[in-house]
Amino acid sequence: MAKVSKINTKKSSKIRIRFAKKSELEEVNCLRKQVHKLHAEGRPDVFRKKFGKKLAQYIYEFFADEQSRVVVAKKDGVICGFASIEVIRKPRSPYNKARTYLKVTEFGVDKKHKRQGIGRAMMEFIKHYAAEKGFDTIELDVWEFNRVAQRFYEDMGFRPCRIYMEFKN
Repeated sequence: MAKVSKINTKKSSKIRIRFAKKSELEEVNCLRKQVHKLHAEGRPDVFRKKFGKKLAQYIYEFFADEQSRVVVAKKDGVICGFASIEVIRKPRSPYNKARTYLKVTEFGVDKKHKRQGIGRAMMEFIKHYAAEKGFDTIELDVWEFNRVAQRFYEDMGFRPCRIYMEFKN
């Protein structure tokens, strides 16, 4: 299992990256609310405005799934970043080969802690975990409106592998 990672950020406080404890999921939900708000504002036609009970409960179900992990970044005893990762197993189909990969399903850094190396440290932790577990691929998706996230992921070495398009009447 990936080890706890300690980094010094630009503000010279130590950030600890590790897997979350169940008792920390409410703090994680506070950050998930920020991410959800960004998505609801960016695509109000897709995302519900309110971060409701079912969405809040989802992190507990995700946490309980043995194929999933929640990563947290802590600074001064406060969770300032999180990522949800899960193992995806795709069976062989008439079109595709069977494959298994790690997927980043959610990722966020508290708006008060942006641009301090926290996201980069979490992504390095995830890359290390993926390599340790034998995954040669990490996938994620990012909404077209979220250019800041796109640049971050590109800086971390991610490249588009397909483009998902829509047509609206």
